[in-house]
Amino acid sequence: MSDPAPESRGSFFDALRRRTVSIDTPEVVPNGLRIATAYAWRFLVLAAAIGVVIWLVIQLKLLVIPLLIAILIAALTWPAFSAMLRHRWPRWLAIVITVLGTIAIVGGLMWLAVWQITREWGSVRDRTVASAGQFRQFLIDGPLHLTGTQIDDGLSQGLEFAQQQAEVLLSGALAVGSTVGHVATGLLLTLFILLCILADGGGIWRWTTRLFPKAARPAVDGAGRAGWRTVVTYARTQLLVATIDAVGIGVGAFFLGVPLAIPIAVLVFLGAFVPFVGAVVTGAVAVFIALVYNGPWIALWMLIVVLAVQQIESHILQPILMGSAVKVHPLAVVLVVAGGAMVGGIPGALFAVPLAAFVNVVAVYLSSHAWKSTGESSPPANLIWSTVPRKERKKA
Repeated sequence: MSDPAPESRGSFFDALRRRTVSIDTPEVVPNGLRIATAYAWRFLVLAAAIGVVIWLVIQLKLLVIPLLIAILIAALTWPAFSAMLRHRWPRWLAIVITVLGTIAIVGGLMWLAVWQITREWGSVRDRTVASAGQFRQFLIDGPLHLTGTQIDDGLSQGLEFAQQQAEVLLSGALAVGSTVGHVATGLLLTLFILLCILADGGGIWRWTTRLFPKAARPAVDGAGRAGWRTVVTYARTQLLVATIDAVGIGVGAFFLGVPLAIPIAVLVFLGAFVPFVGAVVTGAVAVFIALVYNGPWIALWMLIVVLAVQQIESHILQPILMGSAVKVHPLAVVLVVAGGAMVGGIPGALFAVPLAAFVNVVAVYLSSHAWKSTGESSPPANLIWSTVPRKERKKA
């Protein structure tokens, strides 16, 4: 049988190609699936990069945590430090006053707390033991009719659960360290980094921006400025809110006759830097102390005081003081704090919100190309040097 003519062979293969559908055409892979897979592999790459960053942070936790603490302290002290520079104080004097003032405030609060604890601990212990005995007897003689064995088993299970949760929180992936040497090294590193930031933060920032391509430096500089302003605003707001919470709850505990009013106020002050979660935990501690020492009625009034202060904080102080500078929804704050605590324990919960606020502002700034509209096309500026009066810059 003879082969078909060349013309007929060409028409046959053309028809076959027309009938064959490529796997890449929309008829085989729907457009929605192709878009979903494109997002999926990019999401996997992004998740892998984030995982590598978290792994590196965990491995370098003894360096990362002091760095973050120093940055947060610098943001907390920034308003006072920049005010001294604007009034033409010598930089070295402003640094000395800022650092020594911070150490004096923290040390003074700790000394007051320890002083009152050592002074009232005996009576608090005796009253707590008596209250626990009365409550145990109520469980036995009351409507529940529990036995001593059931109460002891429940207490042991509760203590075991609390101990497990405390170990998870205290020994998180980003825990500062389990030895005194680790803590001392972290404190020294924090102090050294804080001094470097206050003394030459602009030089550090210029060096950081030079790591990026020249065309990207204006965007990086503008995003860094926006993120730094956000962190400063967050730190200033949290400091004021923490002070108001501590004063309100501490004064309420004092007038209600609750013991350890100063340690309660210090605990509330420190816990307020972990939004929502810290306020709930420290408020529960204040109510528990009032319950075991003063009885249920004083504990009820203590609960009313705590709830009133927290409502004022969440509905008045936070919206007014924070403003639109830190645009993080309360639901996002709760989720970020919970995730930070799961990953990094107490340090993770402490740094979760400022990091989230920083990332949010930087992402919005870069996506909106804000540096083009503001005309920030000059070389990266000094974030701290910019607060020095122009005459002093010329002298330097």
